[in-house]
Amino acid sequence: MDLDQRVLRTDAAGMPLEWIDYQDAVRLYYAGQVVYSCGSLLYTLHGGTNSHTGRRSQVAVHAIVATLGAKRRMAMQYTPPLNNNALFRRDGYLCLYCGTHFSSRDLSRDHVRPLSQGGQDRWNNVVAACKRCNHHKAARTPEEAGMQLIAVPFTPTHAEYVYLQGKRVLSDQMAFLRAHFPRSSPLHQRMS
Repeated sequence: MDLDQRVLRTDAAGMPLEWIDYQDAVRLYYAGQVVYSCGSLLYTLHGGTNSHTGRRSQVAVHAIVATLGAKRRMAMQYTPPLNNNALFRRDGYLCLYCGTHFSSRDLSRDHVRPLSQGGQDRWNNVVAACKRCNHHKAARTPEEAGMQLIAVPFTPTHAEYVYLQGKRVLSDQMAFLRAHFPRSSPLHQRMS
């Protein structure tokens, strides 16, 4: 039983919300907040024995749990917070200038339009770049540096961002999340 495996929490309509640990999942079950669960059985947790009935409590936690509660409406203009881990995963751990795979420690955040030229620190203006390419580009645009991007940066939707935040995403969780990605999402190809 791997208690480090995260559970995908959704709202009652099935919209992905976040990753939770097994303790939060059990709390939701006991609070009566779980509407349904699906996906593989991750673990069965056992509690104490009831002194009146003599029965031991247990909770079966599945990979995906749909919950009640305050419905958070995802605004059409939702912009997830930008962080390097999600950025590098969005770009498939590739330097978007030279096209080489790198580990996250060997990548950096590059501003396509540099901050010194009025560029902003936003998803659609940043890409993963190896340190060599980032240093070579410096405070210039790709055109000024004679470099070309191999992919266009994009702002992930909420479902895409939930995927990008996942550390170990199981196949059933992946299928569930992919169903919520836009058809035109570059992540479909990068995940294949």
